[in-house]
Amino acid sequence: MRWQSPEDVNAWIGARFRYDMSRAMQLSETQRQKNDRMPVLTPEAFFAVPSGVCVDLSRFAVETLRTMDPGIKPTYVMIEFDPVSITGNTLRRHWLVSFQRGAGHYFVADSKRPGHIAGPYTSTQDFIAEYAKYRGRQIVSFRAVDTYERKVRTLATRQPH
Repeated sequence: MRWQSPEDVNAWIGARFRYDMSRAMQLSETQRQKNDRMPVLTPEAFFAVPSGVCVDLSRFAVETLRTMDPGIKPTYVMIEFDPVSITGNTLRRHWLVSFQRGAGHYFVADSKRPGHIAGPYTSTQDFIAEYAKYRGRQIVSFRAVDTYERKVRTLATRQPH
């Protein structure tokens, strides 16, 4: 398969992606506090079986787009909503992907609307304002990041005077 554009990748996602609710529950904040950390699917595993949750889909899209066309600057967008509880599991984070074309910011690989490309927007903030309305949920915070992985905080070492 030879994709030429983000639209090609996103069309493949729209035709094949299936949301995995049981995996979402396993990756919820509630379960992560109880159990070991569950790995995010590799792009190869996701391509073979395009089923998962938002962070699996985002990793696939970011890494695919970075390989295909790094000039469009594919980036993860992590959104934190007011928490919601589903069968006793707390969910609050949602991941999708942004890329740039000219002065426009576009948003893809959204597990809530696979195959949809949102944009162009003048900024991520403009997209977020509209996305909160679309989802009908309060967005507490958001950030564009280079990786889905949490950065481990380290304590600063005190330097001798």
